[in-house]
Amino acid sequence: MNRPFYEFTLKEAIGVAREGGLREILRALRDRIQALQPKINAFVRYDFDQDLSAVSSQSVVAGVPLAVKDNICIRGKETTCASKILKGHTPPYDAAVIERLKAAGATILGQCNMDEFAFGSSCETSSFGPTRNPWDTTRVPGGSSGGSAAAVAADMAIAALGSDTGGSIRQPASLCGVVGLKPTYGRVSRYGLIAFGSSFDQIGPLTKTVEDSAILMNVLAGHDPRDSTSAMQPVPDYTKSLVCDVRDLRIGLPAEYFVEGLDREVDKSVRAAAETFRKLGATIKTIRLPHTPYSVAVYYIVAVAEASSNLGRFDGVQYGLRIPTKEIREMYFETRDEGFGVEAKRRILLGTFVLSAGYYEAYYRKGQKVRTLIRKDFYEAFEEVDLILTPTSPTPAFKIGEKANDPLAMYLSDIFTIPVNLSGIPAISIPCGFTSSGLPIGMQLAARPFQEELIFRAAYTFEQETGIYKTKPKL
Repeated sequence: MNRPFYEFTLKEAIGVAREGGLREILRALRDRIQALQPKINAFVRYDFDQDLSAVSSQSVVAGVPLAVKDNICIRGKETTCASKILKGHTPPYDAAVIERLKAAGATILGQCNMDEFAFGSSCETSSFGPTRNPWDTTRVPGGSSGGSAAAVAADMAIAALGSDTGGSIRQPASLCGVVGLKPTYGRVSRYGLIAFGSSFDQIGPLTKTVEDSAILMNVLAGHDPRDSTSAMQPVPDYTKSLVCDVRDLRIGLPAEYFVEGLDREVDKSVRAAAETFRKLGATIKTIRLPHTPYSVAVYYIVAVAEASSNLGRFDGVQYGLRIPTKEIREMYFETRDEGFGVEAKRRILLGTFVLSAGYYEAYYRKGQKVRTLIRKDFYEAFEEVDLILTPTSPTPAFKIGEKANDPLAMYLSDIFTIPVNLSGIPAISIPCGFTSSGLPIGMQLAARPFQEELIFRAAYTFEQETGIYKTKPKL
């Protein structure tokens, strides 16, 4: 293969590593990161001095270096959620997914930039500064896993991990032209993931191909007794679902997702993808998800309530930053004021409000009831269809700063991904086209809980049929 090693897919890199080429892969990635980091800002820290002596070339991942989002704990490595308040925080343990990666022979290349505490859709709220989209560095990569998506798109990482609370894997995957999977809630352990919304969060892969996503899911998925929400479902070999055949599949297009406000080129590309599936033998039909219009409002009640509860532990006493003062109460105020960014403060305040006496019933409990209705919409739809096809993002990548002072416009960036998190079902974003100006467009495929195999099968079929994933940004 007459290509630089940093361009290799995970499957290709594993093959090279097994033939003794691991050091060459690491060297190629080091040079690539050093060249592009000032331009993209995909990483917050990286480690090129890997100890490869104990790596087995016959292990599942064969030592291939992978990147992880900066909210996944790595023993002995600073982990900050891109926030000043966790500056200097060094976890004494590995997250479950890090344990699984290491057991599979992977090495950790570095930690990727993100919106602070995963609060954002643009990767602009990081205390390390914004990440830039490799397709157009004046634009955002999406968020909150923007650093992971940008690193993979720019070939600064072979593959990466992100976390998805309301679309934080799929939306940046769409804007950066890569593959991003949000597994079923409970499919991948949350142990060691610094929590945002505990009933929403899921860790998942960001990769160059659907096949790479399946390879990583074979490593990541499985029950973990340390996570009380971890599912005790058996884990299949996801790579066996990678067959080009959708002839028996029924795919639904929800009317509520093709509405005013959807970018015309996004609409056109996703409808063209549906037509591709039809030509390949799938049945396409229009379906209804009637409670979709309430999803953003519900999310920004329930998720911020959980965020407020989860972030209460960061007060300058046990973790990270502490502003020294004479009084303990003053220390709390000063540390939080200095440590949290504007968006983090906004969400903490909103969450504290909806949980406060007199408002809990009016907001939080009512939000949970509507969440049940949104989940019911999906379950009823899956009686008619096997998969649901939608745009991932209502627009392509927008300009850096364009929505920074308009929280509502920013929150609406996740309008097509949030319902999936509210329902706990799996979904993937894969590239399905480009705008006239060359920006990537992503489509989302969602399925019943624990039907990742079906998602992989359909996504792989489309990917192999169109070859869209082969187009790279010109950096």
